[in-house]
Amino acid sequence: MPTSGAGFPDDALETVEITVDGLAMVRLLGPQDRLLKIIERQHPEVQLLVRGNEMTLTGHSHELRAAQRLVEELIQLVRNGADLGASDVTSSARILESNAGSPAELLSQAILTSRGKSIRPKTLGQKEYVDAIDQNTIVFGIGPAGTGKTYLAMAKAVQSLQRKEVERIILTRPAVEAGERLGFLPGTLTDKIDPYLRPLYDALNEMMDPEIVPKLLAAGTVEVAPLAYMRGRTLNNAFIVLDEAQNTTPEQMKMFLTRLGFGSKMVVTGDVTQVDLPVGASGLQLVTRVLGEIDDIHFSRLTSADVVRHTLVGEIVDAYTKYDAERQAAKYEREHAQDLRGNPDGANRAERRGTVPQDRQSPSHPDRRWGR
Repeated sequence: MPTSGAGFPDDALETVEITVDGLAMVRLLGPQDRLLKIIERQHPEVQLLVRGNEMTLTGHSHELRAAQRLVEELIQLVRNGADLGASDVTSSARILESNAGSPAELLSQAILTSRGKSIRPKTLGQKEYVDAIDQNTIVFGIGPAGTGKTYLAMAKAVQSLQRKEVERIILTRPAVEAGERLGFLPGTLTDKIDPYLRPLYDALNEMMDPEIVPKLLAAGTVEVAPLAYMRGRTLNNAFIVLDEAQNTTPEQMKMFLTRLGFGSKMVVTGDVTQVDLPVGASGLQLVTRVLGEIDDIHFSRLTSADVVRHTLVGEIVDAYTKYDAERQAAKYEREHAQDLRGNPDGANRAERRGTVPQDRQSPSHPDRRWGR
C-alpha cells in the first residue's frame, strides 16, 4: 500500500485548499515564511504547501481540521488589522486547543492605535488582564518579565484619558536599585530619579505624540513620579499605575493603596521573582494574602505563556521557575533531615532551644529549662 512521507497510508490522508484573497501573503506567513514555520511546528502531522495565494494542507482528519482552523483564524486576525507575530500564532493555537473561543475575536480588540501601530492583548492571559482593568477599581498584574503588565496598563490609562473617563494619569514606581550601588548621582533631584522612571517615559512616547507628552507633563495632566511622592495625597479622577511593585515594602504598599480617591482606578504591576529590596518582605507578596477576598480588587496572574518578547524569554522564565522550585524542595529536605538528625526521639524545636512544652514539664519543676 502506498504511504506518505510521514509513514501513513495515502488513502488515510485528506487535503484542504485555502485561498487567501485580498491579503499580502507576507502579512500572514511573515518574512522568509517565519510564521509558516511556527504553524508547522504547532501541527507537525500536517503538511503545508504555499503557492502564490493558495495554501494546501494535507494530513489526517483531526489534525487537519485543527490546522485549518488555526490558519483561518490567523487570516481573520490579519483582516482585522493585526500585524502578526510569533506570539500571535502560538497564542491562537493555545486558545483553540483550550476551546476558549475565537482568537480573531479575543485578540483583535485594539486598546490604542498610535502612529499606525495597534496596541492590543496578544494572549488569552493578557486579554483577561485588560478585561479585569475595565471591570475593577484596583487590579494587580503579577507575572514575569515580558508579559506586558505595565505596557497594557499604561495603554489603558492613555485610553481612559482620551475618552475623558479620567482627568489625569499618574505613573509611579519605587526608586530601588536593581542589585547595584549606583552611588552619588549628579544633578537636580529630578535628574537623580529620572533613570528609575525612564521606562515609563519611553512607554508614554510610544503611545502618544512625543510633542504632546511634554505639554501634558508640564500641565500636570500626566505625572511621572517616584513612589515616595505619593504620601499624604488623595488621588481623585485619576488613572494610577504603580510599576515594579515587588520593590515596595508592606508599609509603602498600604500607603499607596490608601491614596485612592473618587473616580479613580489603580493598576499595580510587578514580578514577585525579581525583588530588589535589600532587606524585608515585598509589599506585593504580602498584599495577595491581605486583600485577596475583597470585592472590586482583582489579581491577574500572567505566566510564561503570556510572554510576548523573544521566544527565549518564555523559556528563560520557565527555566528559572524550575530552578527555584528545585532549590526550595532541596532546602526543605535539608531542614527536614536536620530535624531528624538533631531530634531523633521526635522532640520539637522548642525543646532543642531549651524550652520544654507545658504538657511535658515535670510537675515538681514546672519552669525547668533544658540545655541552659
